[in-house]
Amino acid sequence: MNEMAQLKPKLNRLKMSGILEQLDLRIRQAEEGHLGYSEFLLSLFQDEIERRDFKVLTSRLKKSGLDPRMTLETFDFRFNAHIHEPLVRELATSSFVGRSENVFLVGPSGVGKTHLAMALGHEACRRGIDVLFRRTFSLLKWLGSGRADGTFDRKLKNIADVPLLILDDFGLNDLDPTHQNDLYELICGRYESTSTIITSNRNFAEWLSVFENPLIGSAAMDRLVHKAIKVVIEEKLSSRCFCR
Repeated sequence: MNEMAQLKPKLNRLKMSGILEQLDLRIRQAEEGHLGYSEFLLSLFQDEIERRDFKVLTSRLKKSGLDPRMTLETFDFRFNAHIHEPLVRELATSSFVGRSENVFLVGPSGVGKTHLAMALGHEACRRGIDVLFRRTFSLLKWLGSGRADGTFDRKLKNIADVPLLILDDFGLNDLDPTHQNDLYELICGRYESTSTIITSNRNFAEWLSVFENPLIGSAAMDRLVHKAIKVVIEEKLSSRCFCR
């Protein structure tokens, strides 16, 4: 068809490869199903929308640092039957991000905290929310390196502005005073404007000890726990939720 020969380069120029890839199929379906013009056009645009949405999601997931294997679909709730699945499903709606709430997943090693945190991150990405997953100590080292090349302020702002930040292994490594101050500034920069998921194998009462200065530690904890959902996961025994 001469029309097809003219149409395909135009679709390429408009960067509508989603339509281009499915065009022959959609024409055949329209002919066989006797679709009206508007139905046919709607199916073409839906193909393009789905292609673009998938491209955006792929890019968002790549930038997030999330492990593609650690999703809600691959999490086995039977692994620890007392993890409160309805609570996890509710968190997976990402509604807490819209309310700028934090989520704390606390418990010993091996109970599934990191997998759950990543799974919640995947769900947020699917809902169009930008996510950044990093181990706490590694993130602070990367942030602090910005002092050497003058990028510290830009890095701090970029992290502070991420709608959902996931800090894994909070309190696992001892922090020097510079890292402690950087963590405090990051917490302040995100306060009441973004959401943070934190995983830690430290009891929540021990988090204050991350900071040598008790005044800075108290101020940081006050900002973190304000509007927070705290989930304590015990080793294959029980799971408790404390909401404030």
